[in-house]
Parts: sequence; structure tokens; C-alpha cells
Amino acid sequence: MADPAQALATQLANIEKKTGKSLAQLSAAIKKCGKDKHGEIRAWVVETYGLGNGDANTLTHHALKSDGASRAADAGADQVLDEIYAGKKSHLRPVHDKLMQEISKFGAFEIAPKKGYVSLRRKKQFAMLGPKTNERFELGLNLKDDIRDSRVKPVPPGGMCQYIVPLASADEIDAKLVGYIKWAYDAAG
Repeated sequence: MADPAQALATQLANIEKKTGKSLAQLSAAIKKCGKDKHGEIRAWVVETYGLGNGDANTLTHHALKSDGASRAADAGADQVLDEIYAGKKSHLRPVHDKLMQEISKFGAFEIAPKKGYVSLRRKKQFAMLGPKTNERFELGLNLKDDIRDSRVKPVPPGGMCQYIVPLASADEIDAKLVGYIKWAYDAAG
């Protein structure tokens, strides 16, 4: 399995090659870009350097952390979640929060906010959390084992997850569902 720290280092090195700038130069430019919200910074990076959303998101996280302003990094993560759960999707935030509360009991893992969802990783991704529509939250599970539960829907091969679990409220999160997430967590690590 790939080491997440090594994968991050490789991605950052590739960003330097793509842009022709060092991480220090990129971080300084981001600090001076006049944008405050994570999503605004990410969009600015995409437009300015022609990077894809994944690279721009990683660079934004790196720049917010490396400028020594942990407040900005924490605010950046909160801003990403605020963007994901904005407007008509705000009522789904408690589903996210309850899942994260349960998952945080498992042990160490990486949280990688993306555009529209949050990826959870150990050596590899084990879950994805986020609103699928204005009315439905979706939990994605990376688990090759067979799950037989009417709530857990298999996904055709080739997707980022093998299963999805549609959720409408935090009340639907029970010990059995948390057990499936723990199963995926253990398999990822």
C-alpha cells in the first residue's frame, strides 16, 4: 500500500514541476492573492496556475498550513465544510458531524476535503462523506467484502467506492452502520 505522506510529497513535487515554481513561491503567492476562503483560494489557484481541482485543493491546504497560521488552516477546513453544507444542504451537516464523531473513535486517519465531499484515508481511502443532493447525504465505503444490508447499495465497478449508503438524517446512523465503516477503516490500513 502507498504511504499517504509519500503520496502527498509526490503530488506536491508534481505541482512544482507543473507550475515551474517552488512550494515557497506558491505559498507566498497564495498568501498575497487577497482571498480568504478555502474555496476561493482553490478557484484562484486553478485559474492562475491551470491546475486541476485535486492539485489546487492540495496546494491550498499546504499553503494554509505552511504559512505558520494554524488559525487559517483550521478556518480553511471549516470553510470547506461550510461550503459543502451551504444553503439547502445545511440540514445535512448533522449527519456529517455524527459520522465524524463516531469515526474519530477508530484511530488516526487523514481527512481530505474535496469539492462537494470529504475523503477519509488511511493507507488508502476508506470512506467518502457528503451531500449527494439537497435532500440526501451519501456515505461511500471502500470495502471489497460483501455487505448484505438493504441500506447499503453496491456500486458498479470503476467507481471510487464499492458501496454507498444514502442517509437523510443523523438518526439513521446506528451501531451496524458504524461497524461497516470500521470494517472499511480496518481494511484500509
